[in-house]
Amino acid sequence: MTVAVMASISTPAATRRRPARPRSIAIVLAALVLAACSSPKIKAPVEDRGGPRAPVATAGGTPGAQGTPGATPAPLGVPEGVKPLPGAENAGKPGFYTVKPGDTMIRVGLETGQNWKDLIKWNNLDNPNVIEVGQVLRVVPPGADPNAVATRGVTAAKVDVKPLDAPRAASGASGVSVASAASTPVALPPAAVATPRDDDDVNWQWPATGAVVAGFDDVRSKGLSISGKAGDPVLAAADGRVVYAGSGLRGYGNLVILKHNSTFLTAYAHNQALLVKEDQTVRRGQKIAEMGSSDSDRVLLHFEIRKLGRPIDPAKLLPPR
Repeated sequence: MTVAVMASISTPAATRRRPARPRSIAIVLAALVLAACSSPKIKAPVEDRGGPRAPVATAGGTPGAQGTPGATPAPLGVPEGVKPLPGAENAGKPGFYTVKPGDTMIRVGLETGQNWKDLIKWNNLDNPNVIEVGQVLRVVPPGADPNAVATRGVTAAKVDVKPLDAPRAASGASGVSVASAASTPVALPPAAVATPRDDDDVNWQWPATGAVVAGFDDVRSKGLSISGKAGDPVLAAADGRVVYAGSGLRGYGNLVILKHNSTFLTAYAHNQALLVKEDQTVRRGQKIAEMGSSDSDRVLLHFEIRKLGRPIDPAKLLPPR
């Protein structure tokens, strides 16, 4: 009896089951962890306090509706609206020009056959030195019909191209020193600009007496290269008015541009001295510059004729030699 009681006291049933509980709890916890890893993640709820939200810029730059879920704020420093470039509504229309990289008002005038000062007035430009790529400029007078332009072609003429070392035709002496010509432009008497009934009816002459050493190239040269020596006279190829005299057009050096009528411009580049000034009228054969090598690796005259701004081969208009 005593032995049975001692056995029951030393090994009760509760004592025998107690070690199994921690193991069961561990199994249950492991099962819960596995279940949590395999279940989809749930985002924590976001509290909406109901206050007003700032407008959000859309991709087009227009503020979106207030409180729109999922809207993305515009980056710092980016304007909410994109301002269109001046004249953008006229892009591609006749009588308008879209500014390209590297353009200046002088170049735009040469490319469109207009006086760059007229372009400034027609476009009401406050600062003509600041134009933007993609900006659209008016290049015909306000109210003018841009489609009313001459389309008649020109006849071809023969021109001989000679190397630079070929004998050059004799030319008259300059008669004006480089220093005096460059510092004090020669005041020339005014001359009436010819206004023929047909704008193609211009009395042309050669602007220099030297040999042609490089012919017309519509892509690169866009004119004729005429050889000579420093100080040789450069002559107006026809009656006209000076619309530019200076060195502000890259690649042309000291440049003179004459406007002969509503159709034709001529350009005379690489001079060492300019003898005329802007808005001055000149006569056919009048000395307007002295040949040089400004912005060129040799002494020569680069001569262009442009019809409505488009370069054409001067040999098709100049008289045969």
